[in-house]
Amino acid sequence: MNAMVSLKSRLGARASTSPLYLRWQQLPPRDRLALSLLAGFLALVLLYAAVWLPVQRQLKDARQWYETQRELHQYIQSNAELARQSAASPAANIDAEQLQGLVTTSAQQAGLTIERYDNDGSGLSLSLTQVPFATLLPWLAELEQQGVQLAEVSLDRAGTGKVDARLTLRAGP
Repeated sequence: MNAMVSLKSRLGARASTSPLYLRWQQLPPRDRLALSLLAGFLALVLLYAAVWLPVQRQLKDARQWYETQRELHQYIQSNAELARQSAASPAANIDAEQLQGLVTTSAQQAGLTIERYDNDGSGLSLSLTQVPFATLLPWLAELEQQGVQLAEVSLDRAGTGKVDARLTLRAGP
């Protein structure tokens, strides 16, 4: 506490000998009042710009995020029964022996060229190069509907709208 009083008295002594303070004291009272009001106004403007506006922006963003999340929650709640029904419906079953033939024919129908096959005991590994992503995605969805499980999928960008794909597929459950 004693240190605070000491610090306050030293700052007061320094301020009273400051050229700016001496200049302030030489101003007429009317000018000092005008400058004080201007300083107060500038402090309010700075407070508004530095504190109030960012808080209002964050509040607006938080409200928008909340509304988005609320809409998402309502959508999920309204479609929950549909999701349960689709999860409960059995997927098509395919034998492991039929897997390579199914993949080959469906790839040809989709206009895809499979570069490499590798049929190991756990599944079918294949590579596709420079395939249009817009064609690959529906093909993979079709395979899943036919009972093929996508064990691993690795996609690398190969150009505008094209990818190199490495897939590991397994026969259904």
